[in-house]
Amino acid sequence: MMLMTSSSTNYNIISISTCSSSRRSCVAGGTLIGPSLNYRFLANKNISTTTHLSSGWRINSSSSSSSSSSKMEISNHPAAAAAAAQPLLNPDELIDSVETFIFDCDGVIWKGDSLIDGVPQTLDMLRSKGKRLVFVTNNSTKSRKQYGKKFETLGLTVSEEEIFASSFAAAAYLKSIDFPKDKKVYVVGEDGILKELQLAGIQYLGGPDDGGKNIELKPGYLMEHDESVGAVVVGFDRYFNYYKIQYATLCIRENPGCLFIATNRDAVTHLTDAQEWAGGGSMVGAISGSTQREPLVVGKPSTFMMDYLATKFGILKSQICMVGDRLDTDILFGVTSLSMLQSPNNSIQPDFYARGISDLSLKVASV
Repeated sequence: MMLMTSSSTNYNIISISTCSSSRRSCVAGGTLIGPSLNYRFLANKNISTTTHLSSGWRINSSSSSSSSSSKMEISNHPAAAAAAAQPLLNPDELIDSVETFIFDCDGVIWKGDSLIDGVPQTLDMLRSKGKRLVFVTNNSTKSRKQYGKKFETLGLTVSEEEIFASSFAAAAYLKSIDFPKDKKVYVVGEDGILKELQLAGIQYLGGPDDGGKNIELKPGYLMEHDESVGAVVVGFDRYFNYYKIQYATLCIRENPGCLFIATNRDAVTHLTDAQEWAGGGSMVGAISGSTQREPLVVGKPSTFMMDYLATKFGILKSQICMVGDRLDTDILFGVTSLSMLQSPNNSIQPDFYARGISDLSLKVASV
């Protein structure tokens, strides 16, 4: 989230959870990690919309030389919270304190098809320090291989193993629960989900092919559906229509045990760098409304993605710093401006703020 001060200085707010013995909570891009998550969080915000604050609590952490772990407590005192934020003066201390940086892509690495300033230098610097980098995105329209090509187009060298898209998360989740071989997945979404399901050896139907299908509503009309569908996966879909809503609804409501899986519930997404666009949450919300069922979310802020990465790479969550651009997925809740951050009514407070993730590359003399 791009923050504007009264002097027209642009700020991002960054926040990191305090899960180690020393207090290192930092912000740039606007936001704060939720209390149930025990990895560090650095939020790089480059969005302009307002996100409502979660009210009534924040995370405090404290440590002493005789204690090996941070203390977390819930506070209902926003005035005390507002006093904590300070500028990030020592990025090296933050970098040295974690092993792995997980970057969101949309709005952090790029906006639309435009690379964000300072990203190549920051990534090169972190790699030179031996840090593991992982790139995650809730955008399910592409597979990992397709995202690899996008990184390449933008001049960034990123391997497929370093990419974790929500399209892959959906397929990985189904594999993790041993989804039956004789069952199919109905897809409300685009090509990325289909490609990842195919690579996982999972049968599917739907997707873009159903985008041109219409329903002729006439007396006595009954819409048929495949009774072997054992899961409906819903992601961002530019070809969303009433046919897909009805087909997904029938599968979820009438097929015994049919799973309802969402790649994400993002309210908006960055399809272009000109404005925000309605996100995958709008498609998920339509089907949730018709089925009266809540989906299992496999993308951010679900713990499945973080648990999978921690297991795959053998990472301690306390050694992870998450860099994101969304309050309701990367951080779950947060603030949207420097003035809001400093407001006595703000009960969600990071320890530091910075101008953006490129500040990680700055060399600041110790004071």
